[in-house]
Amino acid sequence: MKYLLLMMGGSGTRLGADRPKQYIEIDEIPIFFYILRSYNKLECIDEIVIVSNEMWIDYVQKWIDSLEIIKPISIVAGGETRSHSVYNGLKSISDKAQDDDIVLLHDATHPYVDEQGTIEVINAIKEYGGATLGAFQYDTVYKMNDEGFITDVIPRQELVAGASPEGFKFGEIFPIYDQSTDEELERMTSGGALALENGIKMKTIEANVINLKITYPHDLQIFKKTIHSYFFESQK
Repeated sequence: MKYLLLMMGGSGTRLGADRPKQYIEIDEIPIFFYILRSYNKLECIDEIVIVSNEMWIDYVQKWIDSLEIIKPISIVAGGETRSHSVYNGLKSISDKAQDDDIVLLHDATHPYVDEQGTIEVINAIKEYGGATLGAFQYDTVYKMNDEGFITDVIPRQELVAGASPEGFKFGEIFPIYDQSTDEELERMTSGGALALENGIKMKTIEANVINLKITYPHDLQIFKKTIHSYFFESQK
């Protein structure tokens, strides 16, 4: 089985909107729904778990009810931090997931679905235990100090920006979350960080889409201008 955890439990305070960014509606459709609708159609995904901000669960359910459902879809309340939210999502399938089952994590702040990249991530997880989609760096990359001055050039071939999804074998990642303390979960902001700390190899798969992350208002404006011409061409 291949599970997709759609992570959307955050509050999105940096955007400055009247609601968390994943629930902002573009053309009267919330951002998360564009992502959900795409994953619902991917043959490489068997089941979807939405990890939602608890205050917005009824809103999410309303949109799920409007979806032509192809796969099993469930909703779980998020936690205090992203890692706690991931743990909640993993716990929700722990009574049925097998050790070799694959769990993918996709942050709703990454408003795209890379079908080919997702397939390659799944194949890499089968071989290495963990994998993530990533945006390779092709521009010169600098290191700077606290005053904003460049201090060094970093070899760009050694750097990759994390993208969605990342994933693992359930039997390897769930025990890590299950045995981690609250302090460890608060400190680790990604599944990849926890995986690396616990000896799971993480293979990087180059993203086939622009790795847009909605954090600030200008990110949202870029998405609005490109949503139908690039990111979700078939979802007008």
